[in-house]
Amino acid sequence: MPTPDGSPPAPAPAPDQATPPENPPAGNPDELPVGAEPTPPTEGEVIVVTGSRIGDPLGKQAPVLMISREDLDRTGLTSVGDILQQLPVSGGAINGKFNSSGNFGFPPDGGGIGAGAVEADLRYLGSKRVLVLVDGVRWVNGSSASGVAAATDLNTIPLNIVERIEVLEDGASPIYGSDAIAGVINIITRKEFTGAVASAYTGGFHKGDGFTQKYDVSWGSTTPKLSMVFSASYLDQRTVFSKDRALSDSPIPGLDHCEAGCSSATPQGRVTFKDPRIPHPDPDEDPTSITLDDGTAVPSYPGTYHDFKSVDRFNFSQYNLVETPSQRMGAFSSVTYKLSPLVNLRGKASFTNRQSVNQAAPEPLFIGPQAGNGNRLDRIKVDVTNPYNPFGFTFDPATDSSYIITRRPIEAGPRKFEQTVNTFYTAGGLDGHFNLGSQRFNWDTSLVYGVNRADQRRNHSFNSAKLEQALGPAYKTPDGVYHCGTAANPGDPDCVPFNIFGGQGPNGRGTITPEMLAYTTFTEHDVSEQTLVAAVGNITGNLVKLPAGWLAGAVGVEHRRLSGFYEPDSVITAGDGADVPSQPTSGDYSVSEGYAELRAPLVIGSPGAQLLDVNAAARVSNYSFLSSKLTGKFGARWKPTKDLIFRGSVGTGFRAPSIGELFGSKSRFDATLTDPCSDYNRPAVSDATRQRCMALGVPSNYAQQNAQISVTTGGNRDLKPETSTSVNVSLAYSPAALQDRPWVDSLDLELAYFDVRLDGAVSALDAQLQLDRCIAGDNTFCNGILRNPQGTIFSFSNALQNLGGINVRGLDLTLTYRMPRKNFGRFRVTSQSSYLLAYEEKVPSATGFDTVDRTGTVAGTPERAFPRFKSALAIAWLYKQLEVALTTRYIHSMTEQCRDLADVPGTCSDPNPADDTKSTNHLGITVYNDVQVVWSPDFDHGLTITAGVNNLLNRDPPPCYSCSLNGFNGATYDVPGIFGYLSATYHVQ
Repeated sequence: MPTPDGSPPAPAPAPDQATPPENPPAGNPDELPVGAEPTPPTEGEVIVVTGSRIGDPLGKQAPVLMISREDLDRTGLTSVGDILQQLPVSGGAINGKFNSSGNFGFPPDGGGIGAGAVEADLRYLGSKRVLVLVDGVRWVNGSSASGVAAATDLNTIPLNIVERIEVLEDGASPIYGSDAIAGVINIITRKEFTGAVASAYTGGFHKGDGFTQKYDVSWGSTTPKLSMVFSASYLDQRTVFSKDRALSDSPIPGLDHCEAGCSSATPQGRVTFKDPRIPHPDPDEDPTSITLDDGTAVPSYPGTYHDFKSVDRFNFSQYNLVETPSQRMGAFSSVTYKLSPLVNLRGKASFTNRQSVNQAAPEPLFIGPQAGNGNRLDRIKVDVTNPYNPFGFTFDPATDSSYIITRRPIEAGPRKFEQTVNTFYTAGGLDGHFNLGSQRFNWDTSLVYGVNRADQRRNHSFNSAKLEQALGPAYKTPDGVYHCGTAANPGDPDCVPFNIFGGQGPNGRGTITPEMLAYTTFTEHDVSEQTLVAAVGNITGNLVKLPAGWLAGAVGVEHRRLSGFYEPDSVITAGDGADVPSQPTSGDYSVSEGYAELRAPLVIGSPGAQLLDVNAAARVSNYSFLSSKLTGKFGARWKPTKDLIFRGSVGTGFRAPSIGELFGSKSRFDATLTDPCSDYNRPAVSDATRQRCMALGVPSNYAQQNAQISVTTGGNRDLKPETSTSVNVSLAYSPAALQDRPWVDSLDLELAYFDVRLDGAVSALDAQLQLDRCIAGDNTFCNGILRNPQGTIFSFSNALQNLGGINVRGLDLTLTYRMPRKNFGRFRVTSQSSYLLAYEEKVPSATGFDTVDRTGTVAGTPERAFPRFKSALAIAWLYKQLEVALTTRYIHSMTEQCRDLADVPGTCSDPNPADDTKSTNHLGITVYNDVQVVWSPDFDHGLTITAGVNNLLNRDPPPCYSCSLNGFNGATYDVPGIFGYLSATYHVQ
C-alpha cells in the first residue's frame, strides 16, 4: 500500500509518533532533553497507542505497522479489509472473492459462511485470532445470516471514517484480552477535522465488468471547546462472473469440456439403478447409469436414454461469481466536548448498511439412498403412477438401496443469496486527568454498544417435503388432469406431479413447468445477529522515581457481554429443505477483566546503553462459562546507540471459544473431497490403498458420484480455551550518520522474528486429511465416517474440538529509503517482506499427535494458502505537484495435492500414475505490478486527482486444482484482469 509518496507504508517509527501529542505523555521523563519537564497531553486528546497502554516518548516499544490516511487514499482499493489483505504480513481470510453460499454449506468453524464479509488474518492463524479495535475499543463481530461468526467483518467500518490503521504484529492478550493471539488491528477514526471534503471514485476491469463507484463526503469543525466530525459514504461494487475469466469458466482450470470436475446433476438428468424386473445374481454388478438423449421425444426406457459419460456432466461454474457484488452505505459522527479543563466528554456513532449477493448454479436434486444427503431426499420414492416416470416401476429405497436420481432443474434459475446487513455502533465516555501529589494521571472511560444483524433471502430453494408428494402416487381425473395422491386418498390440492425425468424437452426449454416450481420451491429467509455491550476504564501515569527515570504504569478494567443467534427459515429448521440442513443457534456470555502494565527504565544515557528498560503486563479474565484465566507478557528494550534499538518479548495468550463454536448446532458442509476408495482398481491406486478399501468393506465397483461429500459439523459446549506462547525479537535501525547526506534523507530498517505456539486449537479435523488417514490405516481417523453397502459415504461427523495445536514462525523485514528533494524531484523506496519459516499443525493420531507441515502449500477444506515468501516493493517519484508510484507485489510459489487428474494432460505438474495420493501440482511465482499517479494542481490546492492501474501486466493467478471454486485461491490472489480507477477529492477549509 502506497504512502503519501505512493509507496507501501513502513512500520510506525513509534506509537507516539502515530498519535503525536503536543507534549509527551507520562512515561520516562528522564529520557527527555536536559531541563525538559513532561507535560500532559493536549486537553481533549485521547492518546491511543497500539501495543501498550502506557504513553512512550521514545516509542518503538513493539513492532507496529502504521497505515496513514494518505496511504489509504492511494491504494486504489475501497475496503479496509481489502487493504489489510494486501499486506505481506496478512495470511488469508474471507473477502469478496468468496462466492461460497450454495456451494459448500456451513464450514466447520461454527461461524457460518460469512457471505459478503471481508475479514483480516495475521500470521496465517485465522481471522478469529486477530483482535480488531476501533479507537482502542473492541468492535462488534460480523453476521451474514448463516451462523454466529468469531471475527469482525471489516465492511462494517467505512473507509472514509478512518484516520489511520495501526497493526500490532505481536500477541497482546495481556493488554487487550481474548482473540489477540496473532496480533491487533487498531483502527483510529477521525476526531478533529476542519472544513469539508468530498470525493468520487470509479474503476473497473478491462473486460468491462467489476465496475465500482464510491462517493464520500465529510464535514468537521474544531474549536477550543468542541470538535465535531460527520461523514457519509456510498459504495457500489458490481459483479464479475466466473464464466468471463478463462481460469474460472469450468470447475477444473483449463478443462472446458467437462473432462473432469463437472457435476453429475445435469439438466438432462441421470439415473443410476438396477432394474428390479431383471435378475441380478451378482451383488457386485455395476448398476446401470443412464441419461436422456437430446430430448427430441417423450422419454421412454430404454429408447431415449444413453449410457452416462463425462461429456454429459454439467458445468456449474458458468453460474458462479468470481467477485461478488456489494452495495454499502455508511454514516458516522464523532463529537468531543470539553466539560472542564480536567474532563472531556466523547461520543461517536456509526451505521452501515450492506446489500450483497452470492450466486450458485440451480439447486441440484440428488434423490435416493445413494445420494448421501443425510435428509429426506435419501428416502424419497418415485412412484410408478407418477405420469412422468417412464421406467414402469417404483423407485423405493425400502426395496432397492442402489439407485440415485439426479436432476439439475435449471428451469428454476440460479440460487441467489441476497444479504442485507445492518451494523449500528455507538460509544461514549469521559476522559481527563488528575494530580496525585506532583504527578499527573490520565484516565478514560467508555461505554460501548454494537449490534450487527444480517437478513438473507435465498431464491429458488426446493422444499423436499413437497417434492416428496409431487414424486409420489398420482391419479388422473376424468378431465385428463393428473393430481397428487390417489383417488381414494387425494393429496394436497395444490400439489402438481413433478417431472424429474423429462430433461430439457424437445424445445430445449425444460420440462419442469412453472406450476411444478410454484408448488415445490420457496423463498428461504434466514437471519443472524450479534450484540456487544462493553464498559472500559483505564488510568495511566508515573508511579515511582527510579535512578534511571520513572516507573510508569497503567491499570484498567473491562466488562463485556456478547450475545448472538442464527435462525434459519422454518422450512429448513423442520428438515424440509433440499439443500444443506441446519438448525438454530443462540448463546451469550459475559466476561470481567482487569489488567496492569508496568514499564521500568534500568539504564539511560550510558555508553553502549542509551536506553535499557523492561516492561511487564498481566491480565485476569473471568468468563461466565470458564474458570479465571491469567495471561502475562514480559519485554525488554535495549538501545545501544541512538540509531539502533533491539526489542524482545515473550507472552502468553488465550482465546475463549466463540458463541458459534460453543453453541453452533449441527449443520452440513459439502466438502470437496477425493475418496481414495473410489474406483480403487484403477492403476493410480496403490496396492496398500486397495487392500485397505477392501478391508473396510468397500465393493470393487464403487465410484464416487459427487466431488462433494456431506460432512456434519457443529459446535461443542465442552470446548476449552486456546492458549498460546509467543516470542517476538526485533531490531530497528535508522543510521544517523546517513541522515542529510546528498542522496539520503532517511533510511530505516526493521527486522522482526516471531514464533507463536498455539495449544488446544479449536478446529475440526481437515476432512480430506481425516479421510486419507483413515484409508492409510489409522482407525482413529475412521471414527464418524460411515458407508452404506455400496461404498458411498453417507455419514461423516466432524465436530469442533480442541486439537493438538499450531506453531508458526517467520521473519518480517521492512526497509524504507527517502532521498532529499532535487531539481528532478525526489524518490522514495519502501520494501515490506514476510518470510514464513514454518507453519505446522499438530493433529491427533493413534500414537498421540502427528505434525503436518503446511509451509509452502495450498491445503485444507476450505483451502488455505501458506506461501513461504510475500513481499511488496514500491518506488515513488515526487516532482512538484505530481507523484508517480510503481508497486510490485510478490507471492512465492506453492504446491498442492492434485488428485484424480494424474491421467489428464495439462493439469498436474507432477502426476504420480502409480499412487494418485502423491500427485502434486506446482503453483508458480506470481508478481503483480500496480501503477498510481497523484496530481495536486497549482491552480487549486484543495483538489487532488488520482489515477491508477492494478495488475498492469494482466497477470493471472496460477491454476489451483484443489481449490473449491474458480480455479484459484481468492484469499491470496487478485481477481484476474487489469483494474483501472480514477478518483477526485476536493477539500474546502
